[in-house]
Amino acid sequence: LPTELTTRLEIPIIPQFVTFGKQSFRDDTEMTPISFLEHLRSSPELPKTSAPPPALYHPIFEKATQDGESVIVIAPSAKMSGTVRAATVAKNDFESADIRVIDTQTVGGSLGALVLIARDLVQQGKSPEQIENELTDLILRSRSYFVVDTLEYLQKGGRIGAAQALLGEVFQIKPILQIKDGEAAPFAKARTKKNAINRLIEHTCLELEGNLNPHLCVMHIDAEKQANAVRDELASKLGIDSIPLYLLPSAIITHTGPKAIATGFIVGK
Repeated sequence: LPTELTTRLEIPIIPQFVTFGKQSFRDDTEMTPISFLEHLRSSPELPKTSAPPPALYHPIFEKATQDGESVIVIAPSAKMSGTVRAATVAKNDFESADIRVIDTQTVGGSLGALVLIARDLVQQGKSPEQIENELTDLILRSRSYFVVDTLEYLQKGGRIGAAQALLGEVFQIKPILQIKDGEAAPFAKARTKKNAINRLIEHTCLELEGNLNPHLCVMHIDAEKQANAVRDELASKLGIDSIPLYLLPSAIITHTGPKAIATGFIVGK
């Protein structure tokens, strides 16, 4: 989610961290996706990522405890990030507080959609239990599909999951991956990136047929022109006026590499 949006909506965000050599950067304020790509192109080695330290959660948890409020931590997939673990460690320091750590089993725009939905539920006066139950249902219906130029980054970053099976074909194909059971998994493959993106659009439309509120978003990394074209075509085919276009953050770029394009959405029941 863009920083200006989360600031305006007063949604506290805990950053991920990216490390080049001995230098570590927050991926929200210290390393923009654009500056990260510049580092990535000039660095002799791939960067690493790390989850936020538990101490970063303490000010939020402490204030909520003092105010008698509940906290819902909506975290990226535990199979792709150590954030769930970090938040849980921090939670254990506030035994009397009502703190709920939710593993969304996803990342990127799909995670962002769940955050925005949760905020709407808070605004509607829903209880923490109701919000947690609603999110649990939505997580099961959340989908993410993405086209990457290469599997190199996922492999070297250790986040390749079931997509490992595609490595033998990596030079002959453009893979379409999905997030399944909280990790990257193969979905389909194409001979060219154009064909892969067409298949991405086709399948997104297929899954969302008749869905009036899919919370659809398009994501990209250094591929704004292509991503805008994907968004325009989806808007036309699905009759959706406003589809957010998100530039993915540095911590995700580390594992997908540049030029990735993705869609995220929630299917109907």
